[in-house]
Amino acid sequence: MTVLRLGRSELKRMTGGLLPRLTILALTLVPLLYGAVYLYANWDPYGKLNQIDAALVVQDSGAASSDGTRLEAGKKVAESLVDGHIFNWQLVAGPEEADQGVSSGKYGFALKIPEDFSANLVSPGSFDAASQAMLNVTTNDANNYLLGTIVDKLTTAVHTTVATEVGEDTANQLLTGFGTIHSELLQASDGAGDLADGVATLHDGTVTLHQGTTDLKNGATALYQGQLKLRDGADALSGGAAQLSSGLTALQNKTATLPADSRQLADGAAQVASGNAALKAQLQGLAGQLSAGEQSAAQAQRSRVTAANSRLVAAGVLTPDQAAQILADFDANPGPPASGSAEKLKLAAAQVQQLADGSAAVSAGAARLAAASPALSDAVGSASTGAGQLAGGASALAAGQQSALEGTGKLSQGSEKLDEGAAQLEGGAATASDGAGTLARELATGAGNVPHPDDAQKDSLARVMADPVAVSNVSQAKAGSYGAGLAPFFLTLALWIGVFMLVQAMRPVTQRALASNAPAWKIAVGGWLPFLAVAVVQASLLTLVVDVGLGLNPAHPVLMWLLMLAAATAFSAIIQGVVALLGSPGKLVVLILLVLQLVSSGGTFPWQTTPGPLHVVHQLLPMGYVVSGMRHLIYGADLAIILPTMLGLLGYTLLGTALSTLAVRKHKYWTLKTLKPEIAV
Repeated sequence: MTVLRLGRSELKRMTGGLLPRLTILALTLVPLLYGAVYLYANWDPYGKLNQIDAALVVQDSGAASSDGTRLEAGKKVAESLVDGHIFNWQLVAGPEEADQGVSSGKYGFALKIPEDFSANLVSPGSFDAASQAMLNVTTNDANNYLLGTIVDKLTTAVHTTVATEVGEDTANQLLTGFGTIHSELLQASDGAGDLADGVATLHDGTVTLHQGTTDLKNGATALYQGQLKLRDGADALSGGAAQLSSGLTALQNKTATLPADSRQLADGAAQVASGNAALKAQLQGLAGQLSAGEQSAAQAQRSRVTAANSRLVAAGVLTPDQAAQILADFDANPGPPASGSAEKLKLAAAQVQQLADGSAAVSAGAARLAAASPALSDAVGSASTGAGQLAGGASALAAGQQSALEGTGKLSQGSEKLDEGAAQLEGGAATASDGAGTLARELATGAGNVPHPDDAQKDSLARVMADPVAVSNVSQAKAGSYGAGLAPFFLTLALWIGVFMLVQAMRPVTQRALASNAPAWKIAVGGWLPFLAVAVVQASLLTLVVDVGLGLNPAHPVLMWLLMLAAATAFSAIIQGVVALLGSPGKLVVLILLVLQLVSSGGTFPWQTTPGPLHVVHQLLPMGYVVSGMRHLIYGADLAIILPTMLGLLGYTLLGTALSTLAVRKHKYWTLKTLKPEIAV
């Protein structure tokens, strides 16, 4: 008995009537019912979210933005959501109605935009009252658990969009502020330059001021010295004025009788003048008489000298010249008169005349003195009074001068301090001049360092600042839809279930074959071939329906079909071998293997996220490898793992054949359990 005959014999048995044929047809369609129908139902659920009613509550009252425009962010978000048609948005009046609708299942979820949404968006413009804008979402997992996850993604997208848009506006304002700062710094730099020039001028002025305060200090010192001298002079003036006042007072007292005394003097002098005039007349008469007698005596004496000379010349004693010389000497020196009374009287008369003239002058002066004495006495009184006043004024002047001296001393001290302050001011002005120059230079440098973007640069920078991280998603292999993403898992799972359903109607090993003398391996392979034939039809039909009917469009359709055939081969060998070896309990083992592979193959979440013990299951059982290989072939990823996967499936096929061969060897020997099994399913 050959292997093919054994297999054909079992197939003939299964197709020997209408009902068996319908059974084989139904078993062939099982993978379609599980894999294709499930994928059909979930092929593009995200594209049909617009069939889900969602409540939308817009309470935002708007706010004034920093540029004076009116921001209606809540209404803008609502319009964007409605126009996007991601969900079937229903505008609801209030949050209570929306929450009630979510609770009752009328709405899948509710999105509520509060009244202060726009106000909080613009609040970062005020450092004291910045608040986050809130989007309130109400979900109910009783409606659908995955819907909450989808809504989270939606709200995250809305949050990102609003945050990016607001961030762009904020960044644009910030960059505009940088431009303003740049301009203001340039103006400040120009102002600092003007300040530096002004401070330089101030420094020059402080130099002049210092020179002036030095001169003032020197002048104040000289003034103080002069005030000292002036004080001494004022003291001396005060003393002299006091003495003058005392002297004039004494003079006033002593000249009080001067008018009467001067009048008496004038009268006495007049009398003396009259007496002297009479005396002069008498003396002149007497002198005339005495002068005539004396002249006669003198003439007689010359006559005697002439006679004597003549005698002597005659005697020869004298020569005529000598005689003439003697006469001349006599004329020149006639000698004392006989009597000098006449001359003395004349002289006395002249003196009396002088006395008379003096007496007359004394009388006239005394008269004038007598006339002027009252005025003189009054003037002396006035002078005495003025001298008293002068003494008081001089005393006040001395006191005032002392005060002035003290003030001048303070002025001198103040001028010294002023000079010191002017020196410090000069130094400070020099420092300020240097500092103002440095400030102008640093402001100019700082202005150059402050960004000054134009409008295009601001727009570009604002977009980058609002969304600084862009994700460059390079997909080496990408599923075209949600259904395509699940296809590798459900196609593989459908193949296992399809083969598992075969053992419900097909015998792993026929009793007739066991009774034959054929080798165990031939019997085992012959029992497996019907399973393989149906599994191949299942895999081919499932591949055709998914590719053509659902539009899976795998990147490598032929390789995918071959991998499906290889998986069907391995799965059928393992399931047939386990059931052949264990009998009815083997079906439970196959079901357990299904469940273990269902949770460990990584069909939905990565298998690395499963508990540790399931990692071992993933490494041992074939479904995880088939799922990975299907992904690479459907999405167009690296094909390097396909050959190892194929070889692995070949190994699982050999393992199943070995189990089936072991079962044949075991069941060639009949026991009571063979005739009456403990359990039959």
